[in-house]
Amino acid sequence: MSKGIILLAAGGTGGHLFPAEALGHELKARGFSVHLVTDSRAERFAGKFPADEIHVVPSATFGSKNPIAMARTAWKLWTGLRAARKLISRLRPIAVVGFGGYPTVPPLMASTGMGVPTIIHEQNAVMGRANKALASRVQAIAGGFLPETTGTYAAKTVTTGNPVRPAVLEAANVPYVASRGTDPFRLVVFGGSQGAQFFSSAVPTALSLLDQSERDRLVVTQQARPEDQGRVGSCFGKLNSKVEISPFFPDMAERLAAAHLVVCRSGASTVSEISVIGRPAILVPYPYALDHDQAANAAALVATGGAEVVAQSELSPERLSAMISSAMNEPERLEQTAAAAKRAGRPNAAIALADLVTAVAERKNIAEFKGVRA
Repeated sequence: MSKGIILLAAGGTGGHLFPAEALGHELKARGFSVHLVTDSRAERFAGKFPADEIHVVPSATFGSKNPIAMARTAWKLWTGLRAARKLISRLRPIAVVGFGGYPTVPPLMASTGMGVPTIIHEQNAVMGRANKALASRVQAIAGGFLPETTGTYAAKTVTTGNPVRPAVLEAANVPYVASRGTDPFRLVVFGGSQGAQFFSSAVPTALSLLDQSERDRLVVTQQARPEDQGRVGSCFGKLNSKVEISPFFPDMAERLAAAHLVVCRSGASTVSEISVIGRPAILVPYPYALDHDQAANAAALVATGGAEVVAQSELSPERLSAMISSAMNEPERLEQTAAAAKRAGRPNAAIALADLVTAVAERKNIAEFKGVRA
């Protein structure tokens, strides 16, 4: 018999859904029923999500100052709020957990207004807009990188880390073995839902500048947007490099486990997964991220010695080529970086977050919870 329904709310990108998925697995293992409310973008991730049901509630974000566009957005949010209230009345969840993104706003506004115990989880080192709007209303704030001793909401903030999926935890069991001599060197490149375009141009150009002996060792996995995939494939074809190109890799955790070097953005889930698996990385924060949260996420891992970070504006193909060449020829340094990254990882974050969710569902005092946990 189920201990009750816990409703998870997340935006439709991997950065929001992956930690929600990880929590879902942990809650199911503890005997809870799990439901997910999200948007239509989540379809490609939904196959492995451990939800009894997935619900889509209308939502929108204020992306334009045009009065007509703003009126449409307001109407869609109001429609979403009404739909969320009906959903929560029907499901009667014992707790609602939001993971950020504008689709979380209607269900969390509804749940807080209806007296349902509610939590938000902020993956980044800087709180996003949706979570900022909800922070004052919820009972607890779980943070991937947020400190729990400073800030406006420190009293109800608990630093749990970012939950990672079971596939990532399994990949973390694969030890890092450096590539030496003429051994294949596996390079994984990805940019997330927004940031892949830059890498589609920069990486093939950078690799073309490597010595032929270095290019012969490369085995590349590269994420590229559908509209860029043909062009990127053509570039790699001229290099005669071994490469797999796709807009989405469902087995990315396994590819990260096999990687000798990762070149990627520094979204919270990405940084968390790299650190749990323990792989050296060149992090290029997405320069147009609101509040520069990716730069803050990268700084957290760089501080441990687990990665290098370079601003996109400073990363010429020549510099990227030199960094990759250096990595290919310094296996001992990469081993040290991989070990430092792994030390920074929080593989038990899903357990810590599930403990907090359970406490909030039982309407326990957060100060007492933090005291017991300490």
